[in-house]
Amino acid sequence: MWLRSIVNTANRVEAALRVLNEEIVPCRRCPRLVAHREEIGRVQRRAYRGQQYWSRPVPGFGDARAKLLIVGLAPGAHGANRTGRMFTGDRSGEFLYRALWEAGFANRPESVSCGDGLVLGDAYITAPVRCAPPDNKPLREEILACRPYLQREMALLSEVRVVVALGHIALDTYLSVLQENGKIGSRAKFRFRHGESFETHQGGPVVLCCYHPSQQNTSTGRLTAAMLRAVFEEARRLSAADGGWPRGQFTGAG
Repeated sequence: MWLRSIVNTANRVEAALRVLNEEIVPCRRCPRLVAHREEIGRVQRRAYRGQQYWSRPVPGFGDARAKLLIVGLAPGAHGANRTGRMFTGDRSGEFLYRALWEAGFANRPESVSCGDGLVLGDAYITAPVRCAPPDNKPLREEILACRPYLQREMALLSEVRVVVALGHIALDTYLSVLQENGKIGSRAKFRFRHGESFETHQGGPVVLCCYHPSQQNTSTGRLTAAMLRAVFEEARRLSAADGGWPRGQFTGAG
């Protein structure tokens, strides 16, 4: 009976996440981002010339019973904005998914396109901004416009025990949701520093800070594969999930 209850709950969460993602995809709240994402799809990069770009908001991706929530920044212009899946089809994704695979959160070490068979177990990936911004720099009002989607995801993913914030904006946006929900009084005492971990409030997830696996960070050595792997190995330990891949229900498997 208890197993049936767990499965039914997971199925309800998966269905609710699917409904949310169906609301995210047609969003046109931010004119600047709409124009930019669509222009990228028209012009395209030479290496992907002739491909059909997604050029829409990118929904979250992962396990409906996730113990780990990964918060990024925004879709890459020729990665997620092209493929339609978070951290897919670019160098950032190459770094991230290999680390997730090594830590037991993914069934394969790479993510190249929707439909490639990638499935996440115990992990869910989201972002404060769902459209590719110019120069990878979303405006404050664009982050605020997109924040309700993150709020709803956080409410649905009730089993999360660990949050990995990939960069300062990811951390600040996550904390802003907690503040708005009355979980914390101030964000000031929570400082971003790679490798830092803290609990924001009693009973809440542990937060791990990590540099974003952008090409700028990985090509300069600011973030190495070993550093990223260490973060997710710690996330695995803290989430205390049994075993690792495979397990669980999932949403948005390709």
